Amino acid sequence: MTFTHDVIVIGAGAAGLTAAGGCALFGLEVALIEGHKMGGECLNNGCVPSKALITAAKRAAVARDGKRFGITLCAPQVDWAGVHGHIHQAIANIEHHDSVETFEEMGCDVFRGWARITGKHTVEVDGRQLRAPRIVIATGSAPFVPPIDGLDSVPYLTNENLFDIDVLPGHLVIVGGGVIGMEMAQSFRRLGSEVTVIEPGEPMGRDDPDSVAVVVDAMTAEGVRFIKGKAARVEGGEGRVSVHTDGGDTVTGTHLLIAVGRSARVNGFGAQEIGIETGANGFTTDARRRTSIRSIYAIGDCREGPRLTHVSGYEGSNVALEIVTGLPTKVDFSALPWCTYTEPEVAQIGLTEVDARKQHGDAITVVREEFSENERAVAEASTLGHMKMILKGKKVLGVSIVGKNAGELLLPFTQTITGKSSTFALGSAIISYPTRSEISKAAAFSAWEPTVFGSLPRKYAALVSKLRRMMN
Repeated sequence: MTFTHDVIVIGAGAAGLTAAGGCALFGLEVALIEGHKMGGECLNNGCVPSKALITAAKRAAVARDGKRFGITLCAPQVDWAGVHGHIHQAIANIEHHDSVETFEEMGCDVFRGWARITGKHTVEVDGRQLRAPRIVIATGSAPFVPPIDGLDSVPYLTNENLFDIDVLPGHLVIVGGGVIGMEMAQSFRRLGSEVTVIEPGEPMGRDDPDSVAVVVDAMTAEGVRFIKGKAARVEGGEGRVSVHTDGGDTVTGTHLLIAVGRSARVNGFGAQEIGIETGANGFTTDARRRTSIRSIYAIGDCREGPRLTHVSGYEGSNVALEIVTGLPTKVDFSALPWCTYTEPEVAQIGLTEVDARKQHGDAITVVREEFSENERAVAEASTLGHMKMILKGKKVLGVSIVGKNAGELLLPFTQTITGKSSTFALGSAIISYPTRSEISKAAAFSAWEPTVFGSLPRKYAALVSKLRRMMN
């Protein structure tokens, strides 16, 4: 077979762009195919617009708490058109990084159209046949829409159209208490909407329950209403939608947001037709992210596994390195971090306490430090939250943090969990004062405190002291 390229990448989101750009920068001939918007989910209706909205909502929250620190602020006046403009300006300011021009400058051939995989080395786009030794599928995911009775007859929002609404919701009803649901619930409440969250289980169920409890209490205090139950039926129309739960509750709002997870985009690309296997929610891959057809990789949200932008970038880098060097690479999620950008933030890396106890039972220990003991937090009057370090012996299995800027504190633990550093090194580090990151040093030092100040070191110190007295 005569190849047109060294690699064909389908999808220009975080995963696909990283893989395509990495290969192109090494001089490979890369075909990058995108049928919708360059930048994918994160840029257009995920990370970027949601964080822009969260930032605007924080401004309103600060102004609403008008008398603090001896400073009096005016009550906020929320201009939804201005908030909307801020969101889309943030997208516009970033989108050049993901543009066709940028990737053409890197050396990619960019094709704007819908791809169809026709063989283990061939892809068709707009009637043109492309051929390469390796194909990378990075088609992402879409909002999962559950089978709720009546949902198809009422207007509803997902993250794909939420940031395009032209009015601030009077009452936003959110089905789903995961990351998107919780972040949007707090943000719209802070901007002035009534907000009700309907969730059958516990909010943010993959996170540490102690951390989540702090956030739920904070959001409840701000006026977010939580209803435990499953959305069973909806009815209504534009401006008035009612959700009936299986527990007998009924909530009526002006807008309905469905935020119950993601579905991998696996259909419509010809993948199943040529025999690529899929699982419950995405393409099935091995640790190298190869599909059942070994010349074809699947990375990012379209394969089974964690759905996070930084995971997509990580997998894109791994696959690019494997294609460029010919050497196998494998994913390692032992130090996988994630963060929910509520206020306070909830950040996690590695195992939660619950998961660690399931795997290791009573062999684990938990070190807990409170932000109320962190002097920067005290000075800022922002002491809500804590850090929990989960250890087996001296090995860190996971860290759970809830508090202001919690996600910023995860970095050192990416090193300690993977064994590239140690809690001893972290506990003895010189850290700028006063900073919130001192809580990481405090937790690491606490892990070693019984050893450092144990009976053997104390006996040694006593011996040194005795000898010194005798010599002087």
